[in-house]
Amino acid sequence: MGDVVQMHFSTVDYVIFTLLLVASAGIGVFYAFSGGRQRTTQEFLLADRSMTCLPVSLSLLATFQSAVAILGAPSEIYTHGTQYWFLGCSYFLGLLIPAHIFIPVFYRLRLASTYEVSQGGRGENCHFICVIYMGVVLYAPALALNAVTGIDLWGAVLAMGLVCTLYTTLGGLKAVIWTDVFQTIVMFAGQLAVIVVGAHQAGGVAEVWRRAQNGSRISGLELNPDPLERHTFWTLSVGGVFLMLALYGVNQAQVQRYLSSRTENEAIMSCYVVFPCQQIVLALGCLMGLVMYSRYGEDSPLDKGYVQTNDQMVLYFVMDVLQDLPGLPGLFVACLFSGALSTISSAFNSLATVTMEDLIKPHFPAMTEARATLLSKGLALGYGLVCLAMAYIASLMGSVLQAALSIFGMIGGPLLGLFCLGMFFPWANSIGAVMGLAAGLLMAFWIGIGNFVSRMQTHGVPILNGTAILDTANATTVVMTTLVTSLTTKPRCFVDAKLNRSS
Repeated sequence: MGDVVQMHFSTVDYVIFTLLLVASAGIGVFYAFSGGRQRTTQEFLLADRSMTCLPVSLSLLATFQSAVAILGAPSEIYTHGTQYWFLGCSYFLGLLIPAHIFIPVFYRLRLASTYEVSQGGRGENCHFICVIYMGVVLYAPALALNAVTGIDLWGAVLAMGLVCTLYTTLGGLKAVIWTDVFQTIVMFAGQLAVIVVGAHQAGGVAEVWRRAQNGSRISGLELNPDPLERHTFWTLSVGGVFLMLALYGVNQAQVQRYLSSRTENEAIMSCYVVFPCQQIVLALGCLMGLVMYSRYGEDSPLDKGYVQTNDQMVLYFVMDVLQDLPGLPGLFVACLFSGALSTISSAFNSLATVTMEDLIKPHFPAMTEARATLLSKGLALGYGLVCLAMAYIASLMGSVLQAALSIFGMIGGPLLGLFCLGMFFPWANSIGAVMGLAAGLLMAFWIGIGNFVSRMQTHGVPILNGTAILDTANATTVVMTTLVTSLTTKPRCFVDAKLNRSS
């Protein structure tokens, strides 16, 4: 095995990457000092409920498209073929159900925190805020970039973390949404640049497809009902629906974007608009994996020892393909960090909202709007600083991080069940909710941890890598603001009654 190969940025690459950070910070500064100066919590946490369909849908997409997915999807396709592409079959129902079931409930209740629904909009919560994943999202792409290009690790972490904290704290949700729009465009451009140049160097798209077919990377429809298979149509399409429900139905970060829409119809339309965008994102990730295979075949940079993990392999491929085109490597790195910035900023704003609505306001009902807004900004700033601390802790945890990501992914299903219980079964009580959640978590952890331990015993070392992270990448996005809370539900859930009162 050889040493990790380090490639280097040109001056143009550094300029493009810096422009991303400057533009993101500039959006926050603009909304901090423009006409709408985030003077109320409604403006800061919910963008004054003034957003239109297109920016909301692109922001929903940006939150979904984390840096982990950008790095993981091509590696998945390169290693295991295109079966993962069938995940796109789950997107339709996974967005249609939130659009017509979850959004009307949240929008008509006029709540800022999703957790009020699970408790019927009444009573107190006991929250335990978990921000480890934000540190992972901040640290992981910087680590991969450092390993491949030699860019200073902590310089990248600090630059990204501070810029993200700046525009989230100054501009509130409106700045976060419009920054997501800008970062989504950068993500599309970065991935498209790599695919176009890589396919051209391989001899065209037809040649890329031919090599993938010869290498058995083009997968047919796998209808095997065995749930132990890595990927089948059933696990991806059916299981993917529940993944999408957890992400787009009850995740605080996404629900907050629905609530920022001007009308309920605008919020519903944002779900429809994000559907084709998600298909494009999935297609780009899969196409990049096929282009990678056409370039390296079975002799991957990982096998040759040029890199140490699958995540680094994607960056190595990008630097290898674009090394003679100054500026394009910087564009892809900007794409990668845009995914991280959008995910982290969503978490900052969502956690500030949950903390304000569920922990502070119930105990200080007489707090003035000006003080509440200032405190909300302070909370966003505080979470930003905590995220930097978590990035440092992440650097000390090694392979435990990968196990942590998988463990976080196990939480999405049971929590989705808890929210559905609160929304659709008003007669449920706290004992039933807690017992159901405990049973769900127990089963999920038994399967997930058992699988992890089994792999360790079989191979001698943990084999969770970038590909394994991919399987839980979208679920872990939910974790940042959905797992982050330990709920203490009250005896009764009267969602229907409150809906009737508000209509």
